[in-house]
Amino acid sequence: MSDENRLIDIEIKLADQENLVDTLNRTIYEQGRRIDQLEAMVAKLAEHMRTLRDAGQGPVNERPPHY
Repeated sequence: MSDENRLIDIEIKLADQENLVDTLNRTIYEQGRRIDQLEAMVAKLAEHMRTLRDAGQGPVNERPPHY
């Protein structure tokens, strides 16, 4: 294999790795955004549950009417 062919192979591998790194970075960014969204949703739900509890509207431990 000539030096030129080896250089071409290395350049191809480098381009593939750069593409892979870019793809992984985009994936990590999107996952981070989704985690932020889910954390905000959990915080809102927790606040809603606290509000219901403080207003006396929490779950009641009584038998359903069909018992």
